[in-house]
Amino acid sequence: MQKHLVTLFALGLSVGATATQATPLMSADWAAQACQQWNKTPALTDELAASWIKNDGGRGYKIVQMYRTDCGPATKVEIKIQPQNGKAMCTYGGKVQTASLSDSKDYVMYAPTKTWKEMGAGEYGPKGGMFFHSFRFDGPSAEAMGVMGAFEAFVLFPGKIPGEDACPAK
Repeated sequence: MQKHLVTLFALGLSVGATATQATPLMSADWAAQACQQWNKTPALTDELAASWIKNDGGRGYKIVQMYRTDCGPATKVEIKIQPQNGKAMCTYGGKVQTASLSDSKDYVMYAPTKTWKEMGAGEYGPKGGMFFHSFRFDGPSAEAMGVMGAFEAFVLFPGKIPGEDACPAK
């Protein structure tokens, strides 16, 4: 009887440990959580609704892809942002679905894990990351500079959404 209790207890611990383990930072699961976090962040949903979201070329969405440079571009994930009820809302977060991005509408953001974590901790924002030459993005530069305040909230996500240092699966 005692042997069965010990086995059940051990099984319960292993199941509990699996349920609470964080997903890798910038993995598809992490991106899904980032999408949910986006929709809870007024600096993104409200401030980007004014003009940023409207630069979509008539497609009805913008794409933001991201990855950790030490894990490589093959580990890229994306979030899809669409206008809904006067807000810029995330409608998808996960594996890359958009093979071809528009340089004048969409973004790819990349930095080493260390930089993502430092920005996530609020040590500096995207401007600081670019100043230190560790945070980069491809996309419409002038547009990005105009909404840098809103994206300060976005780069805090690695500090709000748990993520392991292990590289995501490719």
